[in-house]
Amino acid sequence: MSWSISFSRWSSLKKLQNPTRNNPLLLLLLFSSSSTSTALPPPIRVSLTESAGRGTFATRKIGTGELIHTAKPLLTHPSLSLLHQVCYLCLKRLGMKASEACLSSPHVDPTSHFCSEECRDNSKAFFEVERKADWSAYDDHCKMRGLKYPFLVMRLACMVISGSASLDCLDILQPASLSFEMISEMEKEFELLRHTLMKAGIKNKHIAFLTKEWYISVLARIRINAFRIELVGGSYEDLLSSAAASVAAEAAVGNAVYMLPSFYNHDCDPNAHIVWIDNADARLKALRDIEEGEELCICYIDASMDHDARQTLLNEGFGFQCRCLRCMSGD
Repeated sequence: MSWSISFSRWSSLKKLQNPTRNNPLLLLLLFSSSSTSTALPPPIRVSLTESAGRGTFATRKIGTGELIHTAKPLLTHPSLSLLHQVCYLCLKRLGMKASEACLSSPHVDPTSHFCSEECRDNSKAFFEVERKADWSAYDDHCKMRGLKYPFLVMRLACMVISGSASLDCLDILQPASLSFEMISEMEKEFELLRHTLMKAGIKNKHIAFLTKEWYISVLARIRINAFRIELVGGSYEDLLSSAAASVAAEAAVGNAVYMLPSFYNHDCDPNAHIVWIDNADARLKALRDIEEGEELCICYIDASMDHDARQTLLNEGFGFQCRCLRCMSGD
């Protein structure tokens, strides 16, 4: 019998019947990185649902195709196979010429891996921490096991060390339930991360926060809240890069964690979806008319899969059995 550590979806909202109405700070956190084309607050609210924890609801009627809001990521990291081809921060494709100029690992010297001075400046603090360390052992460990989320934890740890992020910035997000086997593997990753930073000369006082408990808590939240970023693209070079990435079984340019988009629940017949045009800035759009008070839902997986495949993937990847109308009908 295997035991697991189960984090309740309700744990961070036990004191809040309507989280945004009673918590102005939460409103600020949710909307500070989200906007509509008119720069007004999005036409949505975050409240508790009857059975799925938190959810987002329309505060007015939203028309088909309407841009509901945009959202900037709290945390990003490029896919390993595309480290030389996308911006180290916003995940924008760099183009063929820029990619050919990047020959070394960005964890060693990614100075040429930014798409703009703005991204370079916004990365300066945590990047100075990252470049002090030799990440080859960490990279190899994750690559051999097909892991991607530990890179997001690594990025966040460096952001906390540099002072560009707070150590509890992801606490409001729902964590996953973790099996004993998962926790054992995470403990190995934690030891490797801490050892890498200590070997780089990072002072103990600056990594005092980096405990096993912090690492596991952060990774538990990232596991079910990180989005796989697949850019729509548009240029001929984008198409070539996408084709090359598909051959390498890595169509996504990276992964990212957001605040507000993480509160959208799943439905196999969603009324909204997320689009990434040329970088990790998310654009949430309505797939059909949405009535005031209706919950907005996105599909976490490929909606074209059959019923059994969807149920298996949602259970194994997100830890729940989908009971949406489509699934209940057997479709």
